[in-house]
Amino acid sequence: MQPEQDAILVVDDQPANLKVLLSFLQEHDYRVYMVDSGQRALDILPKIQPDLILLDVMMPGINGFEICRKIKEDKNQATLPIIFMTALDSVGDKMAGFAAGAVDYITKPFQQAEVLARINTHITLRKREKELEQALEEIKTLTGILPICSYCKQIRNDEGYWQQVEEYISEHSKAMFSHGVCPNCYKEAMARIETENISD
Repeated sequence: MQPEQDAILVVDDQPANLKVLLSFLQEHDYRVYMVDSGQRALDILPKIQPDLILLDVMMPGINGFEICRKIKEDKNQATLPIIFMTALDSVGDKMAGFAAGAVDYITKPFQQAEVLARINTHITLRKREKELEQALEEIKTLTGILPICSYCKQIRNDEGYWQQVEEYISEHSKAMFSHGVCPNCYKEAMARIETENISD
């Protein structure tokens, strides 16, 4: 089974830039979506859910800084990494990009090796963030108050059904179980066996 391709949304109003980036990124096994305006980027974003955005700054209509701010205001997209691509290379321009919510900055004309390195870095970081978020959710589930039966020791799950403890924990964590007998239960079991043998 082939691993799922990481998706990149490229936003640039220059056809030549779009063509070069499309060819280059597809060669490196990325799934690429391309739009030529900020508004089209905002329209398509919820439908494609990319792993990263390459965003031109200087575009007609809504510029890259404003697009970036709008994306970051959406709680469903706020953690999406955005890399600016622009010919603007002053410290002030870069600071404006970071203030808008970008994670990185590539100056045009760009070097393909640099673009690839930055993309790989930020997609990897985003994957690690997602793994951490998932782990924290699992921890929250396991550290909350769990209704447990005083007699049979089953746990009531989030849907209201009762499950064995092992089954519940297996579904909510990566824990694995091996079964044994604790000292107290061992003593009780041996006492019962002895009692049964005497009565026989």
